[in-house]
Amino acid sequence: MLITSLNLTNYRSYTSLDLTLGPGVSIFVGKNGEGKTNIAEAILYLTFLNSHRANGNTPLIKLGNQSAYIRAKVKYPEREILVELEINSDKANRAKVNQNQVRSQKEIFGIVQTIYFSPEDLDIVRGDPGERRRFIDQLLTLRSPRIAGVISDYERAVRQRNSLLKTRASIDALGPWDKQVAELGGELITLRMLALDELKPIFNQVYKGISETKPADIVYKSSIENPSLNQSENNEKIMERLISNRGAELERGLTLTGPHRDDLLLILGDHLVKGYASHGESWSIALSLKLATYNLLKSDGLSPILILDDVFSELDEERRERLAEIAKTAEQTIITVAVENDLPKSITGTRYLVRSGLVSKL
Repeated sequence: MLITSLNLTNYRSYTSLDLTLGPGVSIFVGKNGEGKTNIAEAILYLTFLNSHRANGNTPLIKLGNQSAYIRAKVKYPEREILVELEINSDKANRAKVNQNQVRSQKEIFGIVQTIYFSPEDLDIVRGDPGERRRFIDQLLTLRSPRIAGVISDYERAVRQRNSLLKTRASIDALGPWDKQVAELGGELITLRMLALDELKPIFNQVYKGISETKPADIVYKSSIENPSLNQSENNEKIMERLISNRGAELERGLTLTGPHRDDLLLILGDHLVKGYASHGESWSIALSLKLATYNLLKSDGLSPILILDDVFSELDEERRERLAEIAKTAEQTIITVAVENDLPKSITGTRYLVRSGLVSKL
């Protein structure tokens, strides 16, 4: 797949932007703060329906406006789809597909698929467990858009249950939400573990190609004992913990068991990466996770857009070249860079200058 045109209206620094894009590599050059990452972010918003840089929609809307708009023509081998998204700060977003209004923005999940590299990828390795949960859940969503609904429903059930716990609600009131948390949580744990089983050998191979000094591994750490690929077993284990922890949960007003408490343990040699690995080793792990994700999607028969956002300045020459090799295999690659000299010499493509919210072809 590739985006053939991208239009932004009142989005971040852009009052109006019309871009025509082609296959291969498109390189956006501009100093920090000029708006090049806003282009990458808009494409990502169409993929995940949220921003990786902001909580909520208000920061995405140009000051003085109520809504921002992202429109993209997405070309597949056999068809072309026009997807339009209206982003609102004080009401639900609205979406259109081929100019037809859809009931929910969630219906556009899967139309645009992207793999994204940025300096923030180091947070997957060094950040809190939420960053690693987000990583595996985004992989699930990219491979099967319907899973976004499972994740959303689970998060809603946990929020509702937490609200009831804070009011010290009765067992009868908590019962239906216990059931939802257990069933949706058990499904999500199983989905994550199945995906991890497929990702791990690819990750191990990619990391070995980057650094042969120590073997790398990923282990799923769950809030239940011995999580299983059997969803029913996970459901039962979550329910048992919800019941046994009832007193502690009422005391704290929090749901203490479920996939929202889980983590991915990244291991290098005999140690956890977090806290032990060097900066270079941490970057190698982060890069390997993203490259493994890209390779897994390719093995699924998908052709995600590759976005490399200000990442080359963070990498040494060897890692830059590794990423450049992948960039040349993608049907479409979007690169942002502040300094052109940070780009590997092997990368060529259409170049754009981004300055003060204006984009011009070089």
